[in-house]
Amino acid sequence: MAIEKAEFFNLTHYEYGEAYFGSCEGMRYRLAREPLENVFFTPPEKRSPAVLLATVWKEPYAYARTPEEEKTSATFEISEEGFDQAIRWIQEQFEQKNWK
Repeated sequence: MAIEKAEFFNLTHYEYGEAYFGSCEGMRYRLAREPLENVFFTPPEKRSPAVLLATVWKEPYAYARTPEEEKTSATFEISEEGFDQAIRWIQEQFEQKNWK
């Protein structure tokens, strides 16, 4: 099974301070701007430094209920290239483990 870019919201969505959550055969994942804040109406030059934070963890618990030590995360540049890299990383995490 593949985790496709089409499943995610477009990159602009993350400027609103909202995370995207998904799951695939026992693995849950989250993609969000870090820090998680609404910067859509803030000019780019006035925004604080930020990254895309991709996180994966084993089901069944939600992100907020899963201990940090059970999550694996990686950061990526906020750009289309960083967005693509984050999605590839999530897919690679899925392929490296038996999540069920």
